[in-house]
Amino acid sequence: MGLLLAIIPVAYLLGSIPSSVWLGRAIRGIDLREHGSGNAGATNAFRVLGKPIGIAVLVLDMGKGSLAVTLSHVQHVVHADTEGWVMLQIALGLLAVTGHLFPIFAGFRGGKGVATIAGAGLAIHPFAALAAIGVYMLVFLVSRVSALGSLSAAVSYPVWIMAVFRSEFRSLWIFSLIVPLLVIVTHRNNILRMLKRE
Repeated sequence: MGLLLAIIPVAYLLGSIPSSVWLGRAIRGIDLREHGSGNAGATNAFRVLGKPIGIAVLVLDMGKGSLAVTLSHVQHVVHADTEGWVMLQIALGLLAVTGHLFPIFAGFRGGKGVATIAGAGLAIHPFAALAAIGVYMLVFLVSRVSALGSLSAAVSYPVWIMAVFRSEFRSLWIFSLIVPLLVIVTHRNNILRMLKRE
């Protein structure tokens, strides 16, 4: 039980690692949140800090989401492949996303959480997450708008979980519906700009 309780704050702290902010300061001497879109995420890192740092930020942000979910393996209270197990994994993933959005190590000013939630999704249900990432890549290649790709991928995620792969876990169904809501909320300004064709 002690390990189960311990991994809860650890998942949040993992999500709070502000890779784009730290790499921007260490390599370029700037706070990424003061440049470009002002977002501490991979897309703005690509735009402001360049492709190599952008790739590093993307990998690190996805990695912390996946690692947070895999913390479920260190406890022995909730058994694998049960509804409770999936609920625990989802909770750990969402804690990591919360950490990314409100990082304690960066003044609670983080990014939009897309890469982190994608990483968490890969650890929870790899095939559905990969399918949604494929949607992102297709939409981004056609539109060249990362926010549109993220929104399209998020909206497609429940379809992959419920209709295509037919997950047996109801908690995963609920999670798949939370994902697009979360992405829509964090991208609300981008949505308004797209509607205005800005």
